[in-house]
Amino acid sequence: MSAPSPEIAVEDLVLADRVRIEDLVDREGLEELCRSFVTLFGIPVRIYSVEGALLADAASEHELCAYVNTLPQGRRACAATVSGVRSQDPGAGGDVARPCFTGAAYRVMAIQYEGRRVGRLIVGPFLPSDVSGPPASLLAVDPALDAERARALLQKVPRAKADTITRIAAHLKAALDLILFSGHKAHVTSQMHLASVRESYRQLEEKTAKLQEAFDRLRELDRLKSSFLATVSHELRTPLTSIIGYSEMLSQGLAGALSPEQQEFVGTIHDKGQQLLSLILGLLDLSKLESGTMRVRMSRIGIEPVLAQVVSTLTPTARKKGVELRMVVEGTLAEVKGDPERLRQVFINLVENALKFTPQAGAVTLRARMVEDAGDGDGEGLVLLSPTRTNLEVRVEDTGIGIPARERPRVFDAFYQVDSSSTREYGGTGLGLSIVKRLVDAHAGTVRIEDNAPQGTVFVVTLPPPAPTAPPEVRSPG
Repeated sequence: MSAPSPEIAVEDLVLADRVRIEDLVDREGLEELCRSFVTLFGIPVRIYSVEGALLADAASEHELCAYVNTLPQGRRACAATVSGVRSQDPGAGGDVARPCFTGAAYRVMAIQYEGRRVGRLIVGPFLPSDVSGPPASLLAVDPALDAERARALLQKVPRAKADTITRIAAHLKAALDLILFSGHKAHVTSQMHLASVRESYRQLEEKTAKLQEAFDRLRELDRLKSSFLATVSHELRTPLTSIIGYSEMLSQGLAGALSPEQQEFVGTIHDKGQQLLSLILGLLDLSKLESGTMRVRMSRIGIEPVLAQVVSTLTPTARKKGVELRMVVEGTLAEVKGDPERLRQVFINLVENALKFTPQAGAVTLRARMVEDAGDGDGEGLVLLSPTRTNLEVRVEDTGIGIPARERPRVFDAFYQVDSSSTREYGGTGLGLSIVKRLVDAHAGTVRIEDNAPQGTVFVVTLPPPAPTAPPEVRSPG
C-alpha cells in the first residue's frame, strides 16, 4: 500500500507570505496595462518584481534621452541614473521621487497586495511642471552637448504636475490591485482544485490497494475452498462406496435373510447413500470445473442418443414420482461438437431438477430441434449482414412450481437455493445448475430460462454446430 502524501498547508495553497506578481498575473496582461497608461498620458511606466526583475515595460525612449546617449559622458550619466532608479527603495511611505540630471524626474512607488510588498512601479521620466529650461547638470554632462538642441528636446518631454503623477500612479495601482486580486483568486481556486484531485487520487490509490489486497485474499480463500472440497469429497467417497456396497449385499441376503422391516431399513440406507454419493460427485465436478482440471473430450456426435440415454436413466425416477417423462424430436437434428458424457450430465441435471420440482401427474419434456441464429454483428445494424447459422436447441420443459423472475439470474450460482430456509421442501446442494452452466460454456453454448405458462419452467440449452472443415486439397495430375 502506498504511503499517504503529506497534507498540504493552507498557507501553501494561498501563497500566504510569498505572493509574487509573476505568479498571479500574466506578463502580457501587465504589458497591456502599462501600454494603456502610456497611450492615455504619454508617460513611460515600468513594473518590477521585488527581486528587481523587469515584468512589464511600455516606455518609449524620449528624444532627449536618445540624444544624450549619443555622447560618451552622457551615456554614462544616463546609465547611472537608470541604475539608481531601478535600485531605489520606495521607503516606508512606498513613494519617492527621483530626479534626473536632465531636469526630468521619476516616481518610484511600492506595489503592495494584502499588506505585503510584491513589486515596484516606476513612472517616468516626465518633466515637472516647474522646470522651464535645461538645468546646469544637463548642460555640463558632456562638453560636446548642443545646448540649444538639448533645450528644444527637453520641451518635448511630457510635462506633469506632482499631484497629476500621484493620481496616475494611484489609478494604475488600483487597476493592478484588481488584477492581482483576480489572479490570486484564480490561483487559489486552481491550487485547491489540484489539491482536491491529489487527495482524491491518494484516497483512490489506498482504496485500490485495499481492494487488491481483499481480491488476493478472496482468490486464495477460493483456492483453499476448492482444494478443501476436492479433498473432503474424495475422502468421503471411499467409505460411502463401502456403505452402499454392503447395503446392497445385505439387501440381497448375502449375510442372511432379512425381515421385511430390516429390508426396509437397509433400502433406506442404500437410497440415502446413493443420494449422498450424488452430492459428493457434484462437489467433485464443481471443484474440477473451478480448477480447470475437468477434461472435456470433444468430437462430432448426434444428440439424439444422448437424450435417449437421459430419458432411459431417469424414467424409473419419474414413474416412482408419478410424472410423465417424454422426449420429442422436431425434424432432423444435425451433429454437434461435444463430449457425450458431459452433455449427458448436463441434461440429467436439468431433468432431475425438473422432476424434483414437478408434482405428481405433471410432465417433463425433452424437446430437441434446429433453430436459425443470425449471429452477432459488430455494430448496430450489422446483424442484418452477418451470416445465419443453424444451432441445436434442447428445451427441458416442466409443469412444476416455476422460478420467480427475480431469482432467475442467480439460479446458476454455486450453492444457491431459491428457498434457502431450514424448512424448505426440496433438498439439494444447489450445485446442479451451476455445473450445467459451466459445462455448457465449455461447449461454447448458452443456457437460459424461459416461462412455461401457465406454470412450470423451461431451460433452453443452445449448442453451436461444429466448425466447418476445409475441403481436401485436390492436386491436378502431371
